Amino acid sequence: MSTVVSTVVLAAPAAESRPSDPNRLVRFAVRADADPGTLPRVLELFAKRGLVPLSLNGRLLGDELTVEVEVSGMVAAESNHVGNCLRQIPMVLAVTVTERTVPADLPAAAE
Repeated sequence: MSTVVSTVVLAAPAAESRPSDPNRLVRFAVRADADPGTLPRVLELFAKRGLVPLSLNGRLLGDELTVEVEVSGMVAAESNHVGNCLRQIPMVLAVTVTERTVPADLPAAAE
């Protein structure tokens, strides 16, 4: 009878390969049904890309939830894709994506 021994080798994480534009600030405004699963589903789209929002605001107004997320560094193709993914969440009613350029000498969070 032979014994098989498995060895797991851990490698260093891959370097960031996501394209970014540090001077681009994107704001996502989401209007959705008031549902406990809405906010985690919205935030998941940013978390799985390794993005931490500069600001996050959620407000319950009657039976609707409004969520605003502001992120820096996303290129246009990525923010368009995230906007489209947000629109696919079943409880989402509307999504608006706006962008602006932040001068290189000003930190995005200071605006």
